[in-house]
Amino acid sequence: MKFVIATQEFAYLISKCLNIVGQKPTIPILANILIEAVNDELILTTTDLTVGVRCFTEAKILEEGATTLPAKRLAQLVRELTAVNIEVSTNLNEVTEINANSSRFKLNGMNRNEFPALPSVTGAIHFKIKQSELKDMFFRTSFAVSREDNRYVLTGVYFHIRGGDATFVGTDGKRLARAHINVQIDPTFDASYIIPLKAVEEVLKTLTDEGDVTIYLMSDKIAFEANNCMIITKLLSGDYPDINRVIPESTEAIVSLHREELMSLLRQVSLFTAENNHTVRFTFGEGELRLTANTMDIGEGKVSMPANYHGPKLEIAFNPNFFLDILRHSKGETVKMGITDAYNPGVITDKDEAPTLTASPSPLFVLMPVRLNEE
Repeated sequence: MKFVIATQEFAYLISKCLNIVGQKPTIPILANILIEAVNDELILTTTDLTVGVRCFTEAKILEEGATTLPAKRLAQLVRELTAVNIEVSTNLNEVTEINANSSRFKLNGMNRNEFPALPSVTGAIHFKIKQSELKDMFFRTSFAVSREDNRYVLTGVYFHIRGGDATFVGTDGKRLARAHINVQIDPTFDASYIIPLKAVEEVLKTLTDEGDVTIYLMSDKIAFEANNCMIITKLLSGDYPDINRVIPESTEAIVSLHREELMSLLRQVSLFTAENNHTVRFTFGEGELRLTANTMDIGEGKVSMPANYHGPKLEIAFNPNFFLDILRHSKGETVKMGITDAYNPGVITDKDEAPTLTASPSPLFVLMPVRLNEE
């Protein structure tokens, strides 16, 4: 194998594949990056046996072939090179020479035959959507995914297609985020998938705000192709909980709140919550919302803001960090919050959509309340 490529292009290509490579992979070759030079094209692949990334670019191929090299060491080396172009060649003993102007480096690789092959997407059902739309769907939902392995099915984003509508859900049991979008696919198609969070995060890094992304659907895998890159992942197995049982069909009161102001006040008052008890009390009174937190060791914080609430005093408590996460993943100037009492979840929607299940706004966030401590 022998090729010439622009150094910056090579460094960029390696960086797109690098995140998949673990610190201490179970099999030594998984620490390597597969480099293939074929038909004036350079293809780079990494995998951790669950998620795989394949990126390709044009290059001057002098001799076709393939090898695998230590991914992180190669990335660090190429990042430091100042030459405009580099020449890379591999001999029969899997020793790769990298020439950059007057600099010469030799890296020991491993035979490509030991590298696990990425699954083929040939024959898979596929459709295209705008990259900006998929990016938004994942941005709105992936933050709520569980980081705890003991709830395995909740460690991925749930993706369901029915009647041409694609629904995305993330939840950890304490909060839930749901968003949906129309897609161009056979309206009779009905299937659901649980995409591992690691794969979702890789897709988010690859997507831009321009162009389309092609999504390939298989029974146990899903793949995303955009910007000369394909990310393919195994799906999580298991039954995802019925989220419609969690989302209230209606709420007693719907309040509009200024998003930035609420974020600022929540950050202030959350400084008065204890490490082991992140609780802020929301008190709705005539025309205002009061936020309070007090801890014996720290002290007390009380703030308030105008709210279009008219009715009897209503109190509910939430984890301020979870609430802030929801506000950060909303985009409107105001959010609407639906509440019933201290024991039922709060429903938050972006912009001016009413937070009800029947109106089916997108995105929609549900936050479980924390038990109120009576003062």
